[in-house]
Amino acid sequence: MGTDAQHTPFDAAVAAVRRGADVRQEAAGLFDQLTPDERLGLLDGDWEFWDGFLAMLTGGYNTVPIPHGAVPRLGIPGTQFVDGPRGCVSGNGTAFPVSMARGATWDPELEERVGAVIGREVRAVGGNFFGGVCINLLRHPAWGRAQETYGDDPFHLGEMGAALVRGTQRYVMACAKHYALNSMENARFTVDVTIDEATLQDVYLPHFKRTVDEGVAAIMSAYNSVNGEWAGQNRHLLTEVLRDQWGWDGITVSDFIWGLRDAGASLEAGLDLEEPFRQQRAQALTAESVDGELVERSGVRMIAAMLRSYAAREDGPFGPELMADDDARALAREVAARAMVLLRNEPVDGAPVLPLDPAAVTSIAVIGRLATEVNQGDHGSSDVRPPSSTTPLEGITAAFPGARVVHVADDDPVAAAEAARQADVAVVVTGFTAEDEGEYVGSDTMNDPDLLALYPPRPDGVRATGDEVVMTAGEGFGGDRDSLRLRPEHEEVIRATAAANPRTVVSVVAAGPVLTEAWRHEVPAVLLQWYAGMEGGRALGDVLTGAAEPAGRLPFSVPTSEEHLPAFDRDATAITYDRWHGQRLLDRLGVEAAYPHGFGLSYTTFTIGDVTADGSAVTATVTNTGGRDGRHVVQVYGRTGTGGYPGERMLVGFRSVAVPAGGSVQVTVPVSLLALARWDDDRRERVLPEVADVALQVGAHATDPHAITLHLG
Repeated sequence: MGTDAQHTPFDAAVAAVRRGADVRQEAAGLFDQLTPDERLGLLDGDWEFWDGFLAMLTGGYNTVPIPHGAVPRLGIPGTQFVDGPRGCVSGNGTAFPVSMARGATWDPELEERVGAVIGREVRAVGGNFFGGVCINLLRHPAWGRAQETYGDDPFHLGEMGAALVRGTQRYVMACAKHYALNSMENARFTVDVTIDEATLQDVYLPHFKRTVDEGVAAIMSAYNSVNGEWAGQNRHLLTEVLRDQWGWDGITVSDFIWGLRDAGASLEAGLDLEEPFRQQRAQALTAESVDGELVERSGVRMIAAMLRSYAAREDGPFGPELMADDDARALAREVAARAMVLLRNEPVDGAPVLPLDPAAVTSIAVIGRLATEVNQGDHGSSDVRPPSSTTPLEGITAAFPGARVVHVADDDPVAAAEAARQADVAVVVTGFTAEDEGEYVGSDTMNDPDLLALYPPRPDGVRATGDEVVMTAGEGFGGDRDSLRLRPEHEEVIRATAAANPRTVVSVVAAGPVLTEAWRHEVPAVLLQWYAGMEGGRALGDVLTGAAEPAGRLPFSVPTSEEHLPAFDRDATAITYDRWHGQRLLDRLGVEAAYPHGFGLSYTTFTIGDVTADGSAVTATVTNTGGRDGRHVVQVYGRTGTGGYPGERMLVGFRSVAVPAGGSVQVTVPVSLLALARWDDDRRERVLPEVADVALQVGAHATDPHAITLHLG
């Protein structure tokens, strides 16, 4: 058989799978044709370590797809890795709002559309593997990579992650990450997380199970240790849970460079692929030293994943013209507006401050240095390089063409107050940047002896890392937040601006909860803008004018005090996780949130009525009682009356629905009682509750006083 691009053994196997052949048999047939070296080559990256590592440090991360396990002789493409989740990291793709912002839309259909764009762009740059389905649970809002995930609820995480899998896997393989318990950033290479099996299975794994059920091609292990064993070589996670309990047959891949500590142990534990280069396995594994059955097990999985994807993926032209095209930009703008959460909108002179009428506003004071920054999130592995972007100031200026716009960049409360006093409206753009939060790699990491020991020997002529690239702690990488409040000078600017102008809007750029007790009651309008992507400036203008509605709802709760959060030490080497965090911890403590889970205001008002339910769905009528079209999110929370945690409230269903002004829409919300399942140690599985023991709360957020409660029994 020939080996040209159209008639390789791999092509023949793909065609056979399309005709109904067993994918594992086809994969095994290809594996049998490989030489011993080619078989080992399936288990790690294709680039030599020092070539790839130094190129990444000096030339930029993932600027082109990173290849693993390619065998050109047989046409086996390997996995051509492109990171995310903000968009397609390679090339110059569409920078969407960060995942947490997209989680605030509570709209899996919208996220699937985002995934489809990302999948097409990954194909356009030559990739076939998207490593950006991040679904780690936000245990504590200080976590530096909060922006890369969707929220703090397992059910919500699973549904949004599954939607991204569906969208991207129309075109490429998708990888869910970081498995598991990766919710600390600075200590991710050193921390050991202790957790009991019930908490692991009930709280920290259901969202990964949801992507498995969706057919995700790959799962990436985390850096941290779990119950004394590194996640990249943790047999319980990689084999006993993924394979034995869940019956999954995709591929497991390591996180990059420091994702495992023992090549042989990782393979035996069930890790299929070491990413991204020829590193530990290339040094330690030989055809003579490694168990051939283990190599075959992982190698066949690798080839099978490629065959499944290539047999099912959509064809079409995937040229550079797809990158950040007009349709993708329009979607990025739509998502950014839909994601913004209106937290406060008090009346001034008898009417809410927002939306603003461009025809009536003659002058605007825009306060804050973030108004002119391209502030799309951290500069780590999720960083996207869009061909253009808009700032908040540009978006505001475009949205109010007839207004005089004055910008005060300095953190100067006197100057801010003076500008605000002379304007019809003041807009304070405040919050965080990559300096404050995000993926962390600093000099401490780059010079850690334990991590340096994982590198292959340096070839002659290659200098030490510290000589090659100067890395300083936090340079370009924010790590875990050291405070959940804004900087003191920013809080002072907000208070001064609000005192000077009663029509003050505060727009907060952040990835997670921000404590606002020092100023929120002094400000009539507060908008959570997020890291809003390349079209975020225009989207902000859309929301401020009412051209688009802020339809976002919080994918977490915002406490009034850090005392109402789990313990968090960003430098910890050991920590124990329990099941209590977010809204459920607030419920357990008996304290109110500043803003509860699922909260968000609208430019109109809604009621929910005619609610009926069974064990699989809730049906309700949503009525728009205001004068503007709007979008509401119907949220269903469940609890059981008995069992191990009676009364514990969990999200079990949600649905975003558009409702015209004065109109009503009947909506069906699928309900998953699996969210209320509890781990049974004796049965070694999660057990569903008795339907008769379940009560459902249907409303606008977790503590909605107008929610309707139904008992299924």
